[in-house]
Order: sequence, then C-alpha cells, then structure tokens
Amino acid sequence: MFRKFFVFSLLTLSATVLIASSSHAATPKQVGKYGDWTSYTLSERGSKVCYMVSKPIKTKGKYTNRGEIFALITHRPSENTHDVFSYITGYTYKSGSDATVTIDGKRHILFTQDDTAWAPDASADAKLAKAIQTGSKMIVQGTSSRGTLTVDTYSLKGSGAAYKAISNACGVR
Repeated sequence: MFRKFFVFSLLTLSATVLIASSSHAATPKQVGKYGDWTSYTLSERGSKVCYMVSKPIKTKGKYTNRGEIFALITHRPSENTHDVFSYITGYTYKSGSDATVTIDGKRHILFTQDDTAWAPDASADAKLAKAIQTGSKMIVQGTSSRGTLTVDTYSLKGSGAAYKAISNACGVR
C-alpha cells in the first residue's frame, strides 16, 4: 500500500512540475519575416536569445514518418555565443553519422546527435552563417537511424535580412 501511495505521490509531483515549468516556457516574439526566413527573440532563463529559422522548400527521401524540419542560426549574447547553426531533421540520425550542408556548391560537415546536427566549432558556425547570408540555395543531407537518406532543399532568400535583424536585436556586431 505504501509503495502505491509513494508512486502516486511521485507521479502527481512530476505532473505538477511539468505543468508549472511549461506555463513559464518562453514565448518567441517574431522580429520579422524576410523572404523564406523568419527572425525571433525570446527570453531564456532571463537572458535574451535571438534566432532565425526556415523550413525546407523541398524534401526528398523514402520515409514514412518524419517530424518538423528546421534550419536555425542562434545568438546567445549572455553565453558569448553567436552564429550557432543547428539543424532539426525530424528523425533520429544514424548513430555516428555526419550530415552535410551544401551552399552554392560549397560543402560543410555537421556532427549529429539524436534529431539535431551542428557545426563542429565556432569557426565552422561563422562560415556557415556567412554562406547562408550570401548564398541562394542550401541542401542538407542526412541518414536516419533506419538508414534512410534524406535531402532537404532551402531557399536562402531573405536570410541576409533575417541575420541582420537577429544581430541588431541581440546587439551582435
């Protein structure tokens, strides 16, 4: 009986914490829409975060179920990070696999974990951010945990203006 009560109490406490934390979740504020990219700000643990995001204009792959897909560049001035490129792929990547980003013929390698891919370091982030701002097309390729190859194509129209907007909003020069 005590064990059932303990488990019930633990579940009730967990549910309360989840509800309370979700009610305090930061709501993004749109800074602007620029072509195929949108810029946002939000407060994360009391600090300002600015990011730009886009969805693919075309996806290719033999998958049956895939979640949301996003490419992002994020500035977190309080953590002294900017130009951080991340890619949410809508599936779990194959363990140990890399993803590739090709912008106007120039290839960049990303490391993967779970459903996200990142540039390996700040220098690679800066190169990707610059290429996204000045390029016209971006192609992201990855392999799912089931071995499915995906190819996502992005328009970079408006990316330069979206980048300027997040940089101004977060005071990044």
